[in-house]
Amino acid sequence: MDAPIIVGLDVGTTKICTLVARLETGNRLRILGVGIEPSRGLRKGAVVDLQAAGAAIARSVEKAERTSGLEIDSALVSMAGAHIESQNSRGVVAVSGKTIEAEDVRRAVEAARAVTIPHNREMIHVIQRGFVVDGQEGIRMPIGMHGYRLEVETHVITAAAPTVENLRQAVAAAGVHVSQFVLNPLASAEIVLSESEREMGVVVCDIGGGTTDMAIFIDGDVWHTMVLAVGGNHITSDIAHGLHLSLEQAEEVKLRHGHALQDEIDPEEAFYIHPYGEDEPVQVLRRDLAHIIEARVEEIFSLVLQEIKRSGYDGLLPAGMVLTGGVSALPGIRKLARRVLGMPVQVAQPANLLGMVDQLDSPAFSTSVGLLRWALLMSEFNGVYRAPSRRMPRPGEGVDWDKMKSFIRRLLP
Repeated sequence: MDAPIIVGLDVGTTKICTLVARLETGNRLRILGVGIEPSRGLRKGAVVDLQAAGAAIARSVEKAERTSGLEIDSALVSMAGAHIESQNSRGVVAVSGKTIEAEDVRRAVEAARAVTIPHNREMIHVIQRGFVVDGQEGIRMPIGMHGYRLEVETHVITAAAPTVENLRQAVAAAGVHVSQFVLNPLASAEIVLSESEREMGVVVCDIGGGTTDMAIFIDGDVWHTMVLAVGGNHITSDIAHGLHLSLEQAEEVKLRHGHALQDEIDPEEAFYIHPYGEDEPVQVLRRDLAHIIEARVEEIFSLVLQEIKRSGYDGLLPAGMVLTGGVSALPGIRKLARRVLGMPVQVAQPANLLGMVDQLDSPAFSTSVGLLRWALLMSEFNGVYRAPSRRMPRPGEGVDWDKMKSFIRRLLP
């Protein structure tokens, strides 16, 4: 096929989702294969049982291969967990000629990559935030400009090396090579954020089963990232403890009867459960369930607000928050988020898809589909998706400069 075949592997705490897709006209993705499998051997985004995780990933990949009819040997893989850290770094180079070229940008970014990090950490992303040419700040894209000194400010995201290697081994056990790891909120942002939101200032918040992943975008670029070790599984655990249920029962109750605001529930509305130690079904007021859920969700958003304020960018987010991830499908969560955060909040999910999309019509799959968008942009410059190169195209190689600018601004691994 002329269009590249792209593969995204979302390895989450509650589910593993493998997607195979192809680009169609109108910049739409056609989903060719889907493999969704309950997650095993992972906790809060990290591998805790290598064998169980590898087996679950293999089952997900096998389902995607069977539905697509294609063999998968490499994929972009999502990453999350409290071990994720970020910092800002600057790189400075002298321009070889009067006109700044892509090679000069590459050298500046490489200089920024030279930041010292502990030996037990691995660099996952180096994303540029802006350029300075001969002292002039606020340069969005310096290629083609005249200057003698080029400086780039980057956002560097690192992860614990042992955790990264464990995830890499789990994926390799399924016969899949990791082309690149992509931080969850960056992948989700590719599918749920508009360019205007990125420019104005927005925070994307992906609340999954084990973690809450956040990225702040200002002036079109990533300014801050953070992963909190709290998510939907904590809500399920609270329900299990409060109503004396197994985790499986609590999850089912959350999905069927859950609501984030107890004040919006009819005081007389009730349902039945089978708690531990009871022979007969027990009636539970839905308002009592909502009370349990509201307390935990409010705590999650309080932690998110605390992190936003700690970043120092809380006054630069006129577009507010775009909420996604499985927990964002909880009724009432948008209103509760607005109350706690004091900013506009909207819930987003994948859209503009073709093909096998029935299973993907949920905010829970924003990261999964976002990985495809990320892979697609990479493949435009690598030619062949299966062997991505970190070298950027040189002038004169038939480069589409509009796409080149997008690549430099958002996809430097």
